[in-house]
Amino acid sequence: MLELTMAAVSGADEGATAGMTMAEAPSEPGAVLRVGRDAALCRLATPEDWLFISRVHLEFVCGPDGGWQLTWLRGSQPDPASEVRLSAGQYTQPVGYGATVPLPHGGSGEIVVQDRTAPRSVNVGFYHEL
Repeated sequence: MLELTMAAVSGADEGATAGMTMAEAPSEPGAVLRVGRDAALCRLATPEDWLFISRVHLEFVCGPDGGWQLTWLRGSQPDPASEVRLSAGQYTQPVGYGATVPLPHGGSGEIVVQDRTAPRSVNVGFYHEL
């Protein structure tokens, strides 16, 4: 089971958890969870006017071994308006635009989508339950 929690944070709300949303999916091959502005396509939807987030920005997909991968989907713009980083324990890594990275098997952490032009972010916590 992959559990996600998401909070949209602006500079004035630093550390606030109001408006936190959650989603989960079983760790079965082919299971998918998406994060983005389009609520019709994404289980976790960000504010529609936060244009630094694509309609479908992040995609979590369960592989054949029950492990999960995160992909930062390429949007309609050649250069992204945000930066994405993955943190798990003491380890933090940037996620490239259009790149796919594995999530720690049976671990937890956070993916932060940071707006490049304003002090706001979308913070997605994850927990992979074995």
